[in-house]
Amino acid sequence: MIRFEHVTKRYPDGTNAVNDLSFEAAEGELVTLVGPSGCGKTTTLKMVNRLIEPTAGRIEVDGADIMAADPVQLRRHIGYCIQNVGLFPHKTVLDNTATVPHLLGWPREKRLKRAAELLDLVGLDPEEHGRRYPDRLSGGQRQRVGVARALAADPPVLLMDEPFGAVDPVVREHLQNEFLKLQARMRKTVLFVTHDIEEAVRLGDRIAVFGDGRIEQFDSPAAVLGAPATPYVADFVGADRGLKRLSVTEIERGDLEEPPVVRLDDDARSAAAALRDRGARWAVVLDEDGDLHGWVGSDEIAKGGAVADYARRMDAWLPLGASLKRAFATMLQYDAGWIAVVDDEESGHFVGVLTPASLHEALRRSIDADARAVARAEVELDSLPQV
Repeated sequence: MIRFEHVTKRYPDGTNAVNDLSFEAAEGELVTLVGPSGCGKTTTLKMVNRLIEPTAGRIEVDGADIMAADPVQLRRHIGYCIQNVGLFPHKTVLDNTATVPHLLGWPREKRLKRAAELLDLVGLDPEEHGRRYPDRLSGGQRQRVGVARALAADPPVLLMDEPFGAVDPVVREHLQNEFLKLQARMRKTVLFVTHDIEEAVRLGDRIAVFGDGRIEQFDSPAAVLGAPATPYVADFVGADRGLKRLSVTEIERGDLEEPPVVRLDDDARSAAAALRDRGARWAVVLDEDGDLHGWVGSDEIAKGGAVADYARRMDAWLPLGASLKRAFATMLQYDAGWIAVVDDEESGHFVGVLTPASLHEALRRSIDADARAVARAEVELDSLPQV
């Protein structure tokens, strides 16, 4: 959808802001451009809609050379969202959102209807917020309006220049979550500029790590964190890149351990005897359908009755596909030595448990799998030496 072919931006003083840049963002892909200030990432973004003109090379959007298009018409068909939003202070939220449809000549009723739909999509009630002016919105709300405005004419391409950088960390994380949900529904082709590697990792399908006007590495978040291509990339992503990688590594079935399991209607004394034979101090409790119900201690159920009489609530659980970072955070939150894993949040069918040891092995397998270009299930790990 967006293709750079040997693109250079050279200023009159001889400075190369971007030097011989070649990469491609596929249709529906979110590519994050990350790097320190002055590395060329914002210049790269602005060349796509010709706010900055390239000096050499070719940029294509949907197969067409951008230099052959009228720049004003080009911009009206590319969504653009910036850090401080740039809302018109004298216009209502609805009119701000409808800016591009207005420029494209849409009838007023049609463009306001579209604006209301987009506000609702980004989590703002158009009845409550539509008639307000920007100065009556919070920073996070203004940023949502900026995203809605960028999407109003349903552009295939969205350019975002540090759109969440001016809000506090809590609001920023919430906006990131909402934008990921929005992107999952709309599948726009997005170039997203950020200086924050954690934001780049969290949002990007692929990451372009910039350094001094060129791309040092263009790869998946997991690969950038697990196998930095150059010392520059390794230094930029940080010595804690293993911890960052937890956020982009999902829980898979092969990561799980099979613990002792009992059923709600099992005889408690018999279940306790079976657990003692295995040397187990606890067991996962399932209902008649195999769904997660809770857990019990082996000493408790030895008193007799039914397992259901002793089952405790299971707070530490996650679905398959959740990140190892969430798993680690859940263990810490509940001071748990393991967490239960279900097939999905709706059904709750139990599939296994994740322990600190199996979490560590999952991370090691993920890194090895990327390095060898194989599936995680194909990786066999050597045991770590005991200390």
